[in-house]
Amino acid sequence: MMDEMNENVEPQAMEDHDGDISSDNNDAEAVTREAMRMAEALVFASSQPVTEKALADRLPDGVKVRRVMEALAQLYETRGVNLVHIDNAWAFRTAGDLSFLMQREQVQQRKLSRAALEVLAIIAYHQPVTRAEMEEIRGVETSKGTLDVLLETSWIKLRGRRKTPGRPVTYGTTLEFMDHFGLGEIRDLPGMEELKAAGLLSARMPAGFSVPMPSIDPDALTDDEEELGDIDLEELGLLTPLAQDD
Repeated sequence: MMDEMNENVEPQAMEDHDGDISSDNNDAEAVTREAMRMAEALVFASSQPVTEKALADRLPDGVKVRRVMEALAQLYETRGVNLVHIDNAWAFRTAGDLSFLMQREQVQQRKLSRAALEVLAIIAYHQPVTRAEMEEIRGVETSKGTLDVLLETSWIKLRGRRKTPGRPVTYGTTLEFMDHFGLGEIRDLPGMEELKAAGLLSARMPAGFSVPMPSIDPDALTDDEEELGDIDLEELGLLTPLAQDD
């Protein structure tokens, strides 16, 4: 008798359970589709790469941002524009095989001096690095004008202050630097063998010579750095001094 009752009840229970799973799946897919539309609008409207943190703040709660962006990037793989991942941010860029169409529209940029290129390379590979450390590596003085030019390009930034006497400012690269040079993350910088192959290093380097690899998270301060405060920014001329009460 009990077997007959089980035979009658179990199929219905299973059917109800399957219906619940199907409904949950449909709801999840609908949320993901809407999140993709929202993310697409946010990245399209931004003139700068949009970080995953910024996307997470605007997308529905519980949405897995990386999964949404990877799905959206897949949709754009064969389009005239691609959704590309740059460090922890996303941006729309012209498909590589169509870049020739944009050549007439490109603005001619001023070339950096040899000194500026050297300083930029040192910052990229040795970040976080202070001005004194740059000079030690180059063997010559680094002018403030050279650093100002690189800051104006938005390819380098002031990271923080070193926790040493004098609290020197530390420098690092920016998201704009990675975007301009097509780097998905900072560790995509070319290594020593690639630099040799490009003719940028001598094939016969001194014994023990190596090319350092920077931190894979250029935005995180190291243990020997501290964040720039308002007073630091005022001293560096990056913040207007607050008015003093009479």
